[in-house]
Amino acid sequence: MPVIKQRIDANQFQLKDQVVSINRVTKVVKGGKNLSFSALVVVGDPAAAVVGYGSGKAKEVPQAIRKGIEAAKKNLVRIHRQETTIPHAVLGRFGSGRVLLKPASTGTGVIAGKAVRAVMESAGISNVLTKSIGTTNPHNVIKATFAALTQLRDKDQVAGLRGKSAEEL
Repeated sequence: MPVIKQRIDANQFQLKDQVVSINRVTKVVKGGKNLSFSALVVVGDPAAAVVGYGSGKAKEVPQAIRKGIEAAKKNLVRIHRQETTIPHAVLGRFGSGRVLLKPASTGTGVIAGKAVRAVMESAGISNVLTKSIGTTNPHNVIKATFAALTQLRDKDQVAGLRGKSAEEL
């Protein structure tokens, strides 16, 4: 049975945006080269554990960032977390990119690369160990990070799946 993703309304959160990468893109046409910019943006509300990503393309950088923010607001995801860390270790995959997320004790901080760090800080996860394996392409790394975050389950969900109470685990 496929999981039905519920749309999260972006207006009810205090979203903060973070630009992960800006790329200059050229398209070679008959008359020469058409220059445009591509922006990869992560938005999130750390208090509500909601985060999303999006990319935008435009002739100027600010317009590309604006388009990326609008795209990110359309695919927000709610993250399960335990206070300031994640409930369990998880591996996310996208393309040749793999992202390993491990819970960390308080005071560890976010041990991550640029793309994964942006997602973790936007989601309000302040203590986590991460390892990016395979590609360094920020688009694929962010998608692999989101694949990992959507696999996270809290104690009540795991207990329900096993047909037990949360205290039995």
